[in-house]
Amino acid sequence: MSVLAANSHILYRGMYQQQPSSSSRGSCLFLGISSSAFGDSRKREWRRRISKRGFKVEAFSQDLSRPTVIEMEPITDCDQLAQILELSQPIIIHWMASWCRKCIYLKPKLERLAADYDTKIKFYYVDVNNVSQALVKRGNISKMPTIQLWKDGEMKEEVIGGHKAWLVIDEVREMIRKYV
Repeated sequence: MSVLAANSHILYRGMYQQQPSSSSRGSCLFLGISSSAFGDSRKREWRRRISKRGFKVEAFSQDLSRPTVIEMEPITDCDQLAQILELSQPIIIHWMASWCRKCIYLKPKLERLAADYDTKIKFYYVDVNNVSQALVKRGNISKMPTIQLWKDGEMKEEVIGGHKAWLVIDEVREMIRKYV
């Protein structure tokens, strides 16, 4: 069973059934179901069944020492792209458009992926509607969204993301593993 918690630090709660030992009767879990939902006899039967079982509840919290999301930095002109490409570390550039639904949907997923590779790779994005055509030609962009990996000033690999987001993210992960 999953539980949504008001505390943002609790990511998941699972309830696992334990086998009660012969000496203990187990613990009772009461979920507060109103009598209008079930008749009184059904409610008592349900409580009896639950009270015979033991439950273990675990909570997993996020690692607060690492960020979970790193916002991608925008590239706005050719000069900025030239400066970024001089970096020795590999970079990911997400070429997107503000009108492209898949581009907008991929951006937060890529920002979560950026948190996984925080020190190894840098993530940027280019909104093709807000930059010059020369910058778009420099990236050799023909379709949206396009995610490219650049290293040593050269484009090494790209993923054109016209399919499901989880497939695109998996392809980007594989691309990163090859060059990092």
